[in-house]
Amino acid sequence: MKHGKKYNESAKLVDRATFYEIEEAVSLVKKTATAKFDETVELHIRTGCDGRHADQQIRGAVVLPNGTGKTVKVLVFAKGDKVAEAEAAGADYVGGEELIPKIQNDGWLDFDVVVATPDMMGVVGRLGKVLGPKGLMPNPKAGTVTMDVTKAINDIKAGKIEYRLDKTNIIHCPVGKASFTEEQLGQNINALLEAIVKAKPSTLKGQYLKSITLTSTMGPGVKVSVAKF
Repeated sequence: MKHGKKYNESAKLVDRATFYEIEEAVSLVKKTATAKFDETVELHIRTGCDGRHADQQIRGAVVLPNGTGKTVKVLVFAKGDKVAEAEAAGADYVGGEELIPKIQNDGWLDFDVVVATPDMMGVVGRLGKVLGPKGLMPNPKAGTVTMDVTKAINDIKAGKIEYRLDKTNIIHCPVGKASFTEEQLGQNINALLEAIVKAKPSTLKGQYLKSITLTSTMGPGVKVSVAKF
């Protein structure tokens, strides 16, 4: 893959053989984020888990202390008095059965997170083939299937992110924007890593966190030391 001049200049600042402490990694990623837009900073964590085994699946959510820097659109599936509650809490869209054809047939996906009350999961389940592959299916572990829609919406708007293993047993998560201060990014990264360390499956043998890489949207990857985890 050919990289542009800016990327190559940035890459010179990063020593590929070095595993940096979080503070150094954050500083480097900020220096190498040279795009004209405010790049997203992401953490990629390769685990020793085997997601094919149910007892080694990792999935959960954490509220980043400084948010993600992104405005998140929330869709809530609810009925009865929960509709008004969701609207009052700041949900961008609230509805029920009538949204099914809009999503299924019209391909409407103008939202980032889906929350549902448990009594609506029968309806939402019919959208499994559309929402599932996009990682948008509400899930109790992530706190998106709940009767407390106010808390769910507040947490998401405050910067709650979901973490889960992909097919290659890697977790990919945004931890902020390149415009964040080093301190803000560091706090977000530590909050995410603490949550993931706590989520370690008890059945796992061997090393849990194999490698951690911090990167901005267009910048080179910076390896983070896993020693303290």
